[in-house]
Amino acid sequence: MPKINVYLPDELAEAVKATGVPVSAICQRALEQAVRRVTAIRETVLGDLDDDALAARLPHFTARMRTVLRLAAQRAAGAPALDTGHLLTGMLDEGANLALQVLRAIDIDPARVPAAVRAGAEDGTGGQFSGPAAAALELAVTEATALGHNYVGCEHLLLGLVAEPDGVAGQALRSLGAELRLTRRAVTAALAGYVHLQAQAAPSLDALLARIERLEERLQ
Repeated sequence: MPKINVYLPDELAEAVKATGVPVSAICQRALEQAVRRVTAIRETVLGDLDDDALAARLPHFTARMRTVLRLAAQRAAGAPALDTGHLLTGMLDEGANLALQVLRAIDIDPARVPAAVRAGAEDGTGGQFSGPAAAALELAVTEATALGHNYVGCEHLLLGLVAEPDGVAGQALRSLGAELRLTRRAVTAALAGYVHLQAQAAPSLDALLARIERLEERLQ
């Protein structure tokens, strides 16, 4: 069986040793998931971008992410291929995803982004993703896997677009200041804030339900 070395940061390596988690099995499972997701992206053509087909082919993509792909396909109508500019514009058109909050967190106004996207075709075949667009989607999967997420959302797409070196979207985002490490930290912080809000909301709901139950008891 072929062997692949995995390098870990010092702190993580020490934690892995201390807990005794099965590194090989965990890495193998994560790689299997990433390979399946990347293969699904490469096999997807634009004709498959209705919601049912997307949900079946890319089940780990969030509903907002699938909406972004459909909006991008609409933007790409008549173009040689769906490129990274269409993906970025679709993300902006969706209007309510976490990636837009991340852009604001790193001092990039989403309204400024379209003007920075250079018009120009990326290599690709009609009815499919351009080379850079497919690479950006694959990088989105990689980012989601690296963060330990079992889904691929718009925040991961943003990271994929920033990381992809050749597409017009990445060039535009980087020109506005979206450096990859900075953007990745902003994504992590935004997700941590979302989890914190959820944790705060749950007790509030419990308290409300308790009050309703007490009122019902008084009325009986």
